[in-house]
Amino acid sequence: MPLFGNSFSPKKTPPRKWASLSNLHLLDRSTREVELGLEYGTPTMNLAGQSLKFENGHWVSESGGFVGDRRELQRLRKRNQQLEEENNLLRLKVDILLDMLSETTAESHLMEKELEELKQHSRRKK
Repeated sequence: MPLFGNSFSPKKTPPRKWASLSNLHLLDRSTREVELGLEYGTPTMNLAGQSLKFENGHWVSESGGFVGDRRELQRLRKRNQQLEEENNLLRLKVDILLDMLSETTAESHLMEKELEELKQHSRRKK
Protein backbone atom coordinates (compact mmCIF):
# COMPACT_ATOMS: atom_id res chain seq x y z
CA MET A 1 0.00 0.00 0.00
CA PRO A 2 1.57 3.31 -1.07
CA LEU A 3 2.20 5.87 1.60
CA PHE A 4 0.53 8.81 -0.17
CA GLY A 5 -1.82 6.88 -2.45
CA ASN A 6 -1.83 6.77 -6.20
CA SER A 7 -2.03 10.48 -7.01
CA PHE A 8 -0.62 10.12 -10.51
CA SER A 9 -3.27 8.88 -12.90
CA PRO A 10 -3.14 10.76 -16.19
CA LYS A 11 -6.28 11.05 -18.22
CA LYS A 12 -6.41 9.70 -21.73
CA THR A 13 -6.14 12.33 -24.41
CA PRO A 14 -8.96 12.32 -26.93
CA PRO A 15 -8.01 11.28 -30.48
CA ARG A 16 -7.23 14.07 -32.93
CA LYS A 17 -9.90 14.89 -35.43
CA TRP A 18 -7.54 16.05 -38.21
CA ALA A 19 -4.09 14.68 -38.89
CA SER A 20 -2.89 18.03 -40.22
CA LEU A 21 -4.41 21.45 -40.54
CA SER A 22 -1.98 22.38 -43.32
CA ASN A 23 -3.06 22.35 -46.95
CA LEU A 24 0.51 21.80 -48.19
CA HIS A 25 0.01 18.04 -48.46
CA LEU A 26 -2.69 18.67 -51.05
CA LEU A 27 -0.35 20.65 -53.33
CA ASP A 28 1.68 19.10 -56.13
CA ARG A 29 5.45 18.66 -55.72
CA SER A 30 6.58 21.74 -57.65
CA THR A 31 4.26 24.04 -55.69
CA ARG A 32 5.44 22.52 -52.40
CA GLU A 33 9.07 23.08 -53.40
CA VAL A 34 8.35 26.74 -54.10
CA GLU A 35 6.33 27.17 -50.89
CA LEU A 36 8.77 25.37 -48.60
CA GLY A 37 11.98 26.46 -50.30
CA LEU A 38 13.14 22.99 -51.33
CA GLU A 39 14.68 24.21 -54.60
CA TYR A 40 18.37 24.33 -53.74
CA GLY A 41 19.92 24.69 -57.17
CA THR A 42 23.37 23.41 -58.06
CA PRO A 43 26.08 23.45 -55.37
CA THR A 44 28.77 26.04 -55.99
CA MET A 45 32.08 26.90 -54.32
CA ASN A 46 34.98 29.27 -54.74
CA LEU A 47 38.52 27.85 -54.60
CA ALA A 48 41.64 29.92 -55.21
CA GLY A 49 39.67 32.54 -57.09
CA GLN A 50 37.95 29.98 -59.35
CA SER A 51 34.18 29.62 -59.09
CA LEU A 52 33.09 25.97 -59.49
CA LYS A 53 29.68 24.31 -59.74
CA PHE A 54 28.71 20.65 -59.39
CA GLU A 55 27.08 19.23 -62.52
CA ASN A 56 26.53 15.61 -63.55
CA GLY A 57 28.80 14.27 -60.82
CA HIS A 58 31.78 16.54 -61.59
CA TRP A 59 32.99 19.96 -60.49
CA VAL A 60 33.02 22.31 -63.49
CA SER A 61 34.27 25.88 -63.77
CA GLU A 62 31.38 28.32 -64.06
CA SER A 63 33.25 30.21 -66.78
CA GLY A 64 33.27 26.99 -68.79
CA GLY A 65 37.02 27.15 -69.25
CA PHE A 66 39.59 24.68 -68.07
CA VAL A 67 40.56 24.95 -64.39
CA GLY A 68 44.29 24.70 -63.76
CA ASP A 69 47.31 23.93 -65.90
CA ARG A 70 47.06 21.03 -68.38
CA ARG A 71 50.61 19.89 -67.64
CA GLU A 72 49.86 19.85 -63.93
CA LEU A 73 46.72 17.82 -64.57
CA GLN A 74 48.65 15.33 -66.70
CA ARG A 75 51.31 15.03 -64.01
CA LEU A 76 48.66 14.43 -61.35
CA ARG A 77 46.91 11.80 -63.47
CA LYS A 78 50.21 10.00 -64.09
CA ARG A 79 51.05 10.11 -60.37
CA ASN A 80 47.56 8.85 -59.54
CA GLN A 81 48.01 5.93 -61.96
CA GLN A 82 51.38 5.08 -60.38
CA LEU A 83 49.91 5.15 -56.90
CA GLU A 84 47.00 2.93 -57.94
CA GLU A 85 49.41 0.40 -59.43
CA GLU A 86 51.57 0.48 -56.30
CA ASN A 87 48.47 0.07 -54.15
CA ASN A 88 47.36 -2.97 -56.19
CA LEU A 89 50.84 -4.51 -55.87
CA LEU A 90 50.85 -3.97 -52.10
CA ARG A 91 47.40 -5.52 -51.77
CA LEU A 92 48.61 -8.55 -53.71
CA LYS A 93 51.64 -8.85 -51.43
CA VAL A 94 49.44 -8.62 -48.33
CA ASP A 95 47.17 -11.36 -49.70
CA ILE A 96 50.17 -13.61 -50.38
CA LEU A 97 51.57 -12.98 -46.89
CA LEU A 98 48.20 -13.78 -45.31
CA ASP A 99 48.03 -17.03 -47.27
CA MET A 100 51.56 -17.93 -46.15
CA LEU A 101 50.70 -17.09 -42.54
CA SER A 102 47.55 -19.22 -42.56
CA GLU A 103 49.43 -22.13 -44.12
CA THR A 104 52.23 -21.90 -41.53
CA THR A 105 49.70 -21.64 -38.70
CA ALA A 106 47.84 -24.72 -39.95
CA GLU A 107 51.11 -26.70 -40.17
CA SER A 108 52.06 -25.55 -36.67
CA HIS A 109 48.72 -26.73 -35.27
CA LEU A 110 49.14 -30.11 -36.99
CA MET A 111 52.64 -30.51 -35.56
CA GLU A 112 51.43 -29.59 -32.06
CA LYS A 113 48.63 -32.12 -32.36
CA GLU A 114 51.06 -34.85 -33.51
CA LEU A 115 53.42 -33.99 -30.65
CA GLU A 116 50.60 -34.28 -28.11
CA GLU A 117 49.58 -37.65 -29.58
CA LEU A 118 53.19 -38.89 -29.37
CA LYS A 119 53.46 -37.72 -25.75
CA GLN A 120 50.23 -39.51 -24.86
CA HIS A 121 51.39 -42.64 -26.68
CA SER A 122 54.75 -42.63 -24.85
CA ARG A 123 52.98 -42.18 -21.47
CA ARG A 124 50.79 -45.21 -22.16
CA LYS A 125 53.82 -47.37 -22.84
CA LYS A 126 55.38 -46.50 -19.47
